[in-house]
Amino acid sequence: MNDTLELEVHDLEVPVLTGIYSEETHLPQPLRISLTVLLDAPAHFSPDTPLSASKNYLDLKHAATAALESEGHFTLIEAVADHICETLFLQDTRVQRVKVKIVKLAIAEAGEAIGITLVRHRR
Repeated sequence: MNDTLELEVHDLEVPVLTGIYSEETHLPQPLRISLTVLLDAPAHFSPDTPLSASKNYLDLKHAATAALESEGHFTLIEAVADHICETLFLQDTRVQRVKVKIVKLAIAEAGEAIGITLVRHRR
């Protein structure tokens, strides 16, 4: 069994053009995005292990923010999650699994979290 490392970035608030209803499609909606990325890990991390043995957390943040901006409108938030997964798989061959949780902040009426969680494995 291989050793793994989970990197996490949680609760990013990102404006994304998404939705199917006319009132949703012309303005970005605020989404709360959380990521958990499973990487192959080296056998040991010593005090002087370089960053290249892990992954920069900013790469995860970029996949959930700037990488989405260039894509335009997403009909479903599932497509937003899928795009984040594919971006991370393309960035680094050590990424084995990506878990993306998205909460649609604009539809909450009493602080509830309404959204999806998508888990993709490298194929």
